[in-house]
Amino acid sequence: MQARMKNPVFILPEAMQALFALNKATEKESLPAVTRKLVHLRASQINGCSVCVHMHANELKQAGESDDRIFAVAAWRDTPFFSDAERAALALTEAVTRLADKADPVSDEMWDEVGRHYDEEALSALILQIALINVWNRLNATIRQEAGATWT
Repeated sequence: MQARMKNPVFILPEAMQALFALNKATEKESLPAVTRKLVHLRASQINGCSVCVHMHANELKQAGESDDRIFAVAAWRDTPFFSDAERAALALTEAVTRLADKADPVSDEMWDEVGRHYDEEALSALILQIALINVWNRLNATIRQEAGATWT
């Protein structure tokens, strides 16, 4: 497989800077780095972004996460490997990534559950991280960016 074109963020470098700035602004201590990477991996699986699935699985491995947890992200509901807070973040990730699947994708019940685990700053960072990974997924899937290939 070969990418259809250079990644748009290389053609419009200000876009890359903006996406990196958004990422940096949302790296809050109240939202654990591992949770961010779990969210990135799950959204990327849903969106079929091979680049991001590959990247975020490797990042989780480098962060010391077990193969059990990494491999089970796609089936997180049916495994014992995730905390209640991580489950809430993964549920929100799926809902926000699949907005069109339901009339009310983020129910009050889901919102309340996420709010039990994350304060306003962490929840803000989580929502923005979900949106950000969806942007990256859409860029990479559209141009068919290849996993493991040099980004050009």
